[in-house]
Amino acid sequence: MRRWVGALGRACHPLPTVAVTVFVTVVAVAAGRGAAGSAGVGAAVLAGQLSVGWCNDAADARRDAEVGRTDKPAATGELPARVVGVAAAVALVACVALSLLSGWEAAAVHMAGVLLGGWAYDLGLKRTAVSPLPYAVGFASLPAFVTLGLPGAPWPAWWAVAGAALLGVGAHLLNVLPDLAADLATGVRGLPHRLGDRWSRRIAAVVLGSAVAVLAFGPAGAPGPLAWFVLMVASLVAAVGAAAPAGRSAAPFRAAVLVAALAVALLVAHAGQLA
Repeated sequence: MRRWVGALGRACHPLPTVAVTVFVTVVAVAAGRGAAGSAGVGAAVLAGQLSVGWCNDAADARRDAEVGRTDKPAATGELPARVVGVAAAVALVACVALSLLSGWEAAAVHMAGVLLGGWAYDLGLKRTAVSPLPYAVGFASLPAFVTLGLPGAPWPAWWAVAGAALLGVGAHLLNVLPDLAADLATGVRGLPHRLGDRWSRRIAAVVLGSAVAVLAFGPAGAPGPLAWFVLMVASLVAAVGAAAPAGRSAAPFRAAVLVAALAVALLVAHAGQLA
């Protein structure tokens, strides 16, 4: 059992799971959800991310085994794919219950992001030309989940939703880069695979830079020094990540996570205008 727990921890895609959970919780605190509300947001997002990560590994177990992925417990046989699938289902049920702590409007939007975003991607859309769409939907749902849990259930500002959606698309483009060859060998032809490595990198850098620009200049009022500084640093990080050597390097996705952290700094700075 202890071995399975450790394997489940590695199968949940720990870096994006932890990063998204922390980022959204920080935004919830800044937006005024309070200690209990922010904890509920964090727990719901964590459950949702765990369900998506485990669903991904359960669905891809056979394909990952074919290309010799040694970092996937379900592919190596260390953990039965059925166990990972059950864990994904349990996490999804927990996500529903925890999301409802923020009210039915917030829960509906969050579950739409988890199901139409993460699960839809894992179960088929990753193989199509619209593969960035689930990422856009999933990321765009997160600021709405935060604000709809506030008194009066207000919708988030347009720039928060647009910036989050662009972040999702950029993260998808960079996240897929290390697996392009293996994916193509097993029949996965998402948009990055159709664009190819070079164009995926170029577009990812532009999309991530655009995401931060929307978050920097979308709020009312003239952008301050923080907005310009974050935009400059985020653009540099996105460009460096896109220029990382081809292969199994995690550098491109880590760059996307860093850009997302900078975007969260802007959301926190403009938390008063988020809703």
